Amino acid sequence: MAEPIGAQERLDKIVTIIAANMVAEVCSVYVLRSDGVLELFATEGLKATSVHRATLTVGRGLVGLIAAEARPLNLPDAQTHPAFAYLPETGEEIYHSFLGVPILRAGRTLGVLVVQNRSFRTYMEEEVEALQTTAMVLAEMFAAGEIEDLAAPGADLDLNRAIHFTGAAFCDGIALGHVVLHEPRIVVTQLIAEDAEHELKRLDAAMASLRLSVDDLLARSAAVGTGEHREILEAYRMFAQDRGWTRRLQEAIEAGLTAEAAVEKVQNDTRARMLRQTDPFLRDRLHDFDDLANRLLRELMGRPHGPFAGDLPEDAVIVARNMGAAELLDYDRRRVRGLVLEEAGPTGHVSIVARALGIATVGQVQDLVALAESGDAIIVDGETGEVHLRPPADIETAYADKVRFRARKQEQYRLLRDEPAITRDGVAVGLHINAGLLMDLPHLDESGASGIGLFRTELQFMISTAFPRQSEQQAFYTQVMQAAGDKPVIFRSLDVGGDKVLPYLRSQAEENPAMGWRAIRLGLDRPALLRTQVRSMLKAAAGRELRLMFPMVTEVGEFRRAKAIVEREQAHLSRHGHDGSDDVVLGVMVEVPALLFQLDELFAAVDFVSVGTNDLLQFLMASDRGNTRLAGRYDPLSPAFLRALMAVVEKSTAAGKPVSLCGEMAGRPIEAMALLAIGYRSLSMASSSIGPIKAMVRALDLAPLRKRLLDLLDAGAAAPDIRGELRAWAAAHGIPV
Repeated sequence: MAEPIGAQERLDKIVTIIAANMVAEVCSVYVLRSDGVLELFATEGLKATSVHRATLTVGRGLVGLIAAEARPLNLPDAQTHPAFAYLPETGEEIYHSFLGVPILRAGRTLGVLVVQNRSFRTYMEEEVEALQTTAMVLAEMFAAGEIEDLAAPGADLDLNRAIHFTGAAFCDGIALGHVVLHEPRIVVTQLIAEDAEHELKRLDAAMASLRLSVDDLLARSAAVGTGEHREILEAYRMFAQDRGWTRRLQEAIEAGLTAEAAVEKVQNDTRARMLRQTDPFLRDRLHDFDDLANRLLRELMGRPHGPFAGDLPEDAVIVARNMGAAELLDYDRRRVRGLVLEEAGPTGHVSIVARALGIATVGQVQDLVALAESGDAIIVDGETGEVHLRPPADIETAYADKVRFRARKQEQYRLLRDEPAITRDGVAVGLHINAGLLMDLPHLDESGASGIGLFRTELQFMISTAFPRQSEQQAFYTQVMQAAGDKPVIFRSLDVGGDKVLPYLRSQAEENPAMGWRAIRLGLDRPALLRTQVRSMLKAAAGRELRLMFPMVTEVGEFRRAKAIVEREQAHLSRHGHDGSDDVVLGVMVEVPALLFQLDELFAAVDFVSVGTNDLLQFLMASDRGNTRLAGRYDPLSPAFLRALMAVVEKSTAAGKPVSLCGEMAGRPIEAMALLAIGYRSLSMASSSIGPIKAMVRALDLAPLRKRLLDLLDAGAAAPDIRGELRAWAAAHGIPV
């Protein structure tokens, strides 16, 4: 493998050495092409003229069967097997015994390695193991791109074939870049062991450490008690303690592999077989096996279990099964062009943060992590939800044109920056941005927004390694207000819990964290956290107005307790001679359905209300927004949800108190049309949505649309297709959506 020779000569030498060592009369290497054809790349024993000419489709013949099923085939008389296919150009009719193994990498079949003999014999288990080990070496050779030049023009290798995925569009935008795996696979470079006993001891130590870490996970979740969460962890521990898995690893080491190579070999076999299972439960368990194998490899190689730690390319596209919002913030935003997730939903917090950062994002893309390699070219289309891995040149050209078209469209939106957001019939609409980091603040002027309708203060806490001190918080809020200038900023108090975890804040695992100890509940139970934040804001806002709202309020009494903390901090600053804001405006986020039945009391107590549609929709529909099976099942334009939103507007009008809406639906033109029609006049969204929403507003005659939508909501038993009606209305009236 280390000789300085060409790829074809190397393959020819390999098959000659294998044939000699296994006392086989034939050894052949077939490579899988991107068109699903297995091509003979090298042989010892068959006709030399058949190299690069003899081909089989996947599933045809014994070689095709091995590629299709990704498992070895050991036959004393190959010609009696029903799948046998005779290739006259090879001259293989005189051979009877047959042993073939798949060439696998990360569970993917890259080719097939075969030995044959004239005699009738069954190859021993040790010979099968030896051939599989050699196939692993070949797989790394293929992955390194060494044999690419041997392929005929137009017959690319399967490893490099273009793959098209269709997922769910989470954040608008188009990214052309290169793959960065969030938790990259460990690449095993040392395959052959020098001391099997030493490798077995290393495996035992790593397995013991792995099992301890899984037991620790269970111990930390002991407070949860019984339930699905506990059952999943118990199953995870069963996998880690499975004797069959351990035995297969030990057998691979005894056959001559290092501990790392044994883990990769066994996982390759497991993945290849499970990917061909039709039972969805078994296919879902593949992620558990993959994670265990990856953890075991990290234990063996002494590497921490964590995200990508190398140098990011200038055009990075992060590819992950799932990730937390804080993990995304760990990356250098200037280099991240796109994000692709196998799991997660469009209103999950990592998706929200990606939108805030303006990163083109697509989710629910199955099997991408297994098929992608770090450095692969990739295109992410956040408009349609399409992902192109290793795209061909014509696709790249088409998307380059699309990027230029989007740039021209964005230029048109920039021309609207200083224009007012007023409908054609004279209704003014306030368009605000959602923010949470200092890097968001330049977007306030760039987009022409009226202000910041939601400043997520928790993002500062999530990117910190320790709880920010009061002085740090005060300096941060001062910068935010200075950057906003005369434009209003509505701060949201600390909203952590659920999937927004602070590593330095101790908390107990919860069975249903989205409905657990989070947001204002945490702030009221640990008032020192809320008091520190409020005091920082009051001092930062000295001499100007401070607008603050509290999230996850369930009862009006919770707002009154939070208001008392604010008043106490104002009195404290005044008593000790510190400057602080004397003009404090306090509000509540309507996210919990219980508040819909306390609106009269609520508006009597607060200065303003902001509706958080992300949580309100998931609680109203009992639909976890992070559950990919439920993502998109319930439409925010359903009559039930629109009626709930309209009730808030009507009560705010009657009470003379302002109301705004800062959920994700505010940033989508069709949904924003509906919100304006039912009475909302202040919307807050990602900065990239300001242009499209303003263009829609300026083209809209609101009065006739309002009448039409109210008629639809009054339709009674006939459930209207409100989304379809709004699309048709926009098309008929020339409204850009």
